[in-house]
Amino acid sequence: MSDLVKPVDDGFYIGCGRHSEVGLHMEFAAADDDCIESRVTIGRTYQGWRGVVHGGIVGLLLDEAMAYAAGARGIVGVTAHLKMRFRRAVPIDAPLLVRGWVLWQRRNVLGVAATVAGGDGTILATGEGRFVARGTLEPGERLGA
Repeated sequence: MSDLVKPVDDGFYIGCGRHSEVGLHMEFAAADDDCIESRVTIGRTYQGWRGVVHGGIVGLLLDEAMAYAAGARGIVGVTAHLKMRFRRAVPIDAPLLVRGWVLWQRRNVLGVAATVAGGDGTILATGEGRFVARGTLEPGERLGA
């Protein structure tokens, strides 16, 4: 991955891209406790077993939250490692709260974490990862700017 350059968002990213017809169209905002969060409902297009969001899509939710947590710090990065834990089934067509935050930063590597919770606050999935910085964001490009 050392030959990668700063990623460019062309609006077609499946997690939050504005132009993607099949995207989740997630929107993140800064939360009160140094986290970022997005409220999203996943439809049947992304179903695994009946009534349950496919595990790969849950991974996408976690990864997206981690990327936005890094972005809130002004860092554009790429996923180097992602570990997920599924605690309960993530339901289709139900409101979800996705949160992400930075755990630590050492030079160009960030430790990040995220959760997916149900509408009642129950944690359904957790994730931890490492992101490698590939560039910085200008203050006007940062989350909440």
